[in-house]
Amino acid sequence: MEQLVIVIAKALVDHPEDVSVNVVEKENLIVYELSVHPDDAGKVIGKQGRIAKALRTVVTSAAVKTHKRVTVDIMS
Repeated sequence: MEQLVIVIAKALVDHPEDVSVNVVEKENLIVYELSVHPDDAGKVIGKQGRIAKALRTVVTSAAVKTHKRVTVDIMS
């Protein structure tokens, strides 16, 4: 799942070398903290958050088999 977030994010940004993901696991929740170059934050978020919402939807759909809640936080 972490690799999925990285691959999608690297395809969107101008500085793919600055893309990293930190995974925080709690009891029933997995948080993927996506860090990107400050200039690329807008590209990952998109207009009115559409790209960020789509990224969260893909990750949530892929995580159905884990039986845990999954979310993606974007850090710049």
